Amino acid sequence: MDVNISPDAVSMWQLVVQASFLVQLVMGLLLLASLGAWIVIFQKSALLRSVRRLADRFEDGFWSGGDLSQLHDEWSKRRTKPGGMGAIFVSGFREFSRLNQKGDIERSDMLDGVQRAMRASLNREMDGMEHRLQFLATVGSTSPYVGLFGTVWGIMNSFRALGVTQQASIASVAPGIAEALIATAMGLFAAIPAVIAYNRYATEIDRLATRYETFMEEFLSIVNRQAVVRPR
Repeated sequence: MDVNISPDAVSMWQLVVQASFLVQLVMGLLLLASLGAWIVIFQKSALLRSVRRLADRFEDGFWSGGDLSQLHDEWSKRRTKPGGMGAIFVSGFREFSRLNQKGDIERSDMLDGVQRAMRASLNREMDGMEHRLQFLATVGSTSPYVGLFGTVWGIMNSFRALGVTQQASIASVAPGIAEALIATAMGLFAAIPAVIAYNRYATEIDRLATRYETFMEEFLSIVNRQAVVRPR
């Protein structure tokens, strides 16, 4: 079976192979950055999809009117560690149960304790969702400049080679300029998906954070109504 290889593809590969070592190094770094960015993109997409699904499932159970103790047992005894809104609820309800059993604590102290426990859990959840997100921002902001550095270096080599030839022509500098421009193209190829993904995921994480904050306020209202305390 005959396999047809595009002359353009062969020419592009030849330009990469024949490029100077520094330009090849820049291309290799950009390729690794692009691969790393796509790995993070797929991981974050799966993580945020799972977090949204868990939040929807938890809210369905929370607002169904069932017993909060049973809901706590359900989420705290899961085979996998509860995440997202479920983890925040488990931390808050556990602290509420501990303080409510004392019976000699002021209502404001109880609310502060529950809020601190939920806030700590919220911070852990946010750290998990934001993990490696800065890598996308770094790739998106630096890749064009790294590619531009390779382009400038390649063009410098082309004009330096042009200066030592007796007959200057566009054909003598075109390959060097072309290989240099490939570095710019690779920089943009790495940066554009990273920037788009970073902006999208940062927005989704902010929305989830707002959703978690709203739930915390609603749960504190429930705690305030159900707390059995004897002021000192």
